[in-house]
Amino acid sequence: MRKLCGIIWMMLVGAGVALATSQPPLKLVAKYKMPAGVKGRFDHLGVDLRGNRLFAAAESAHQVLVFNLRTGKYLRSIPKIQIPHAIFVRGDLDRIYVTDGGAGEVKIFDGKTYRLIQSVKLKVDSDSIGYDPASHDLYVDNGGGDAHEPYSMLSAVDTTRGTKAADIRIDGDTLEAMALAKSSPLLYVNNPAKNLMDVVNRDTGKVTATWPVTLCKRNVALALDEPANRLFTACRSGANVAFNTENGKELKSMPIPQGVDDLVFDSGAKRLYAACAGNGGGVAVFQADSPDQYTSLGVVPTAQGAKNEVLVPQMHRLFVIVPPTASAPGEIYVYEVQ
Repeated sequence: MRKLCGIIWMMLVGAGVALATSQPPLKLVAKYKMPAGVKGRFDHLGVDLRGNRLFAAAESAHQVLVFNLRTGKYLRSIPKIQIPHAIFVRGDLDRIYVTDGGAGEVKIFDGKTYRLIQSVKLKVDSDSIGYDPASHDLYVDNGGGDAHEPYSMLSAVDTTRGTKAADIRIDGDTLEAMALAKSSPLLYVNNPAKNLMDVVNRDTGKVTATWPVTLCKRNVALALDEPANRLFTACRSGANVAFNTENGKELKSMPIPQGVDDLVFDSGAKRLYAACAGNGGGVAVFQADSPDQYTSLGVVPTAQGAKNEVLVPQMHRLFVIVPPTASAPGEIYVYEVQ
């Protein structure tokens, strides 16, 4: 891992990214233990700050694990979800929304009893989400290749009524992460099937622009710095690319380890965190000094296969899933933001 980090460090220098020499940006402070019987793949994390809960989507185990957010105590599971991918909690209703890629649904659970209230039918491979707090719509990408269709759906689910509000058809058999603007109706979604960034108007339900992603391959993770007009897409090939949202132009590519799955932008601290699974696992951290200048704060080692993260800025904590292996149960690594 040290050798890999050194290689990435030299790549960053060659890419014109400034390098910091201070203390590591993340400090490992805890490890939350998963039940020993839970095996296989994991996907995204969800946070309920009001209810003090942390959720982890255990894909292969067909359930969502629930932990005490602050102590790491394992509380229970939410079972009978074919392939859980993403989790959203609406605190004012105390409801938990889980995308089920196998069933092609958004499953809605009671936040107190964990009882299944209802399911909103979409298409198979219901996966990544983005929430609009103004309309209370939860956007979900679904369909595409797993549905044997050359196009995908970006569906809006009314989280108050528990119904599907709209379908937006997008050319391409795979969609990934999305980011919603607050000051406009624009939604940005990764289209790795065509190596594009699609820009959607949520008011009209139309794709208004498509931006080529040329500086990396298989763009899967996304983060938005809206005040600076910057959008970041992280690719499995090992790069994080910055876009200018005013004209759709790529600005620069920042090397990261391969196998990224989650990208987070901390708007308060102006930091980017890319969780990457490959080569031992690590979180690549960048400081946004200006809209055009980024300082690499290094790659913080995690563990092999650790590709999913969630930032809780109110706690100054970054949570990273370390999936189970044949010899050890899974864990959630807890990092203090330095």
